[in-house]
Amino acid sequence: MTLMYVAPQWQTLAFPSTLFLQPILEILLSDLPPQYKEEVRLGLQEALVNAARHGNQLNPEKLVSVRYTFSADQCWWVITDQGDGFSPPSHVSETADELLPAADCECGRGLFLIYAIFDEVYWNAKGTELSLCKYLTSTDHDHFS
Repeated sequence: MTLMYVAPQWQTLAFPSTLFLQPILEILLSDLPPQYKEEVRLGLQEALVNAARHGNQLNPEKLVSVRYTFSADQCWWVITDQGDGFSPPSHVSETADELLPAADCECGRGLFLIYAIFDEVYWNAKGTELSLCKYLTSTDHDHFS
């Protein structure tokens, strides 16, 4: 028996910078197993809000694009904005409570949630592209067959 590598099928979704994200989130989560949807929805929403608000300054002429793919054991989303970029953190410790901003502070909570929810988080050097991965357990494989 010969094993063949099958390249993942990537889909792309692009939309003008907006905070009206429900229809977009529905599309991005449509193939995700149900037990992951609530948590991943929260993380993706934070990432998309950051791209639209902080990256593109809510400029409707600038697009947020998302490339995404699903396999039997992981899901990837690559979110890109057309902003000037920023210096992303190299990592966020899930155990460092001092990194979690105060409840009345809006800034920073989104990044904390993103790092807590996703299993892999990567930024491009400019800070305009965020790659997110969620691992699926082996009991979820039936969903994709």
